[in-house]
Amino acid sequence: MSVAEPLDTVLITGASSGIGATYADRFAQRGHPLVLVARNAARLQELAARLEREYRVKADVLAADLTSSTERAKVEQRLRDDDSIGILVNNAGVGGGSVLAQASPEVVQGMIELNVTAPSRLVAALLPRLLARGHGSIINIASALAIAPELFGGAYAASKSYVLTYTLALHKQVAEHGLRVQCVLPGVTRTEIWDQIGGLDAIPAQMIMEVDEMVDAALSGYDQGEVITIPSLPDIEEWNRFDEARRRMAPELSRNVAADRYKSDIPEDA
Repeated sequence: MSVAEPLDTVLITGASSGIGATYADRFAQRGHPLVLVARNAARLQELAARLEREYRVKADVLAADLTSSTERAKVEQRLRDDDSIGILVNNAGVGGGSVLAQASPEVVQGMIELNVTAPSRLVAALLPRLLARGHGSIINIASALAIAPELFGGAYAASKSYVLTYTLALHKQVAEHGLRVQCVLPGVTRTEIWDQIGGLDAIPAQMIMEVDEMVDAALSGYDQGEVITIPSLPDIEEWNRFDEARRRMAPELSRNVAADRYKSDIPEDA
């Protein structure tokens, strides 16, 4: 009788609370060993102990501030060296709602480090191993604001647009090599990130999704093989039409002549 191969270890960033902690719970339920990454070591230890107790899975803690290149390097090294890690959940992120004219450059830079630089570097650290073995998964948590930046002030939406575009490019490059890539675009989700930017009191209740609901929907999309998952979108054909419209423009986006509307007759007496 053949022995089943062990399930891939899942490394989850931003795992100390909210979406990341819920992903940890769900993957532990499925029997996956875990590597939990966040700044708050005490919270991580508490979560790891609970998951090991309830689900009998191994849960390692790797405390790191992903905005610090030195601390981020520890996570990158783990991804390069630990052959058991086959799934990466890039969840760590920070919000920023200040209008661009008033935003502190330092705050925006820190957000870009966490929302853009960190996931890019972690994928780069893991990808060569996944490609070499021909299977594995990368789940990137973006935001619905990636396709609706007008709904929220500041550079946050732009950082999440990067995550969406990066995931689409990554999928195109790695799908034929057996790797799975998913980008999740949640709407407003009840997490601690909102405490940093004024809370949820001003947002209608029907727009706020609970974390369990969001993650369970995202994992259902993952199980169905979706590349883009928008948990609250009732009809996936709305996304498909949006994506198709974008693709139809592609042949016209780079040509050797400018569009006629940008050309005008030069007056004879000029």
